[in-house]
Order: sequence, then structure tokens, then C-alpha cells
Amino acid sequence: MKIRVECYAGYRGEETPRRIWLGKRKIEVREIQDRWLAPTHRYFKIHGDDNAIYILRHNSETWEWDLTFYQQAKEPEKTP
Repeated sequence: MKIRVECYAGYRGEETPRRIWLGKRKIEVREIQDRWLAPTHRYFKIHGDDNAIYILRHNSETWEWDLTFYQQAKEPEKTP
């Protein structure tokens, strides 16, 4: 799924996601839980302000972003 990603370029110029847009829905990045490199892509595992987990893929050649994984926030367990 194609998405729009707003980033912050740190002191080394590396793009770091700060918020993502899924259509008109905006999700703020609460935490970057992990990041890793592949030959032509960079991946970010993020925790959104909706408590969901996302894995974003950034193509370093075309500068396009894709959503490669989504895990909906878990409902808190209800006590009787």
C-alpha cells in the first residue's frame, strides 16, 4: 500500500518518519521500534499514536514509501 510519510532529517541527513498518512488519516509516530537496511530499501518498524504497529519500506532509489505490515492495536482485556 502506498502511503505518504513526513520525515525529519537528522544531523546525518538520514530521513526518519515522524508521521504517516493513510488517505486522509494521519498517524503520529510515537516510537521507532526498529530499523534495518536492505540493498535498495530501508525499513522502519514504528508504533503509531493509534497504538498500532507498522512496518514502512523506503526505496532509496525512487524515494517512494510503502506500508509492508500493519498490526491493529490490541484491545485491553476486560475484567469481569
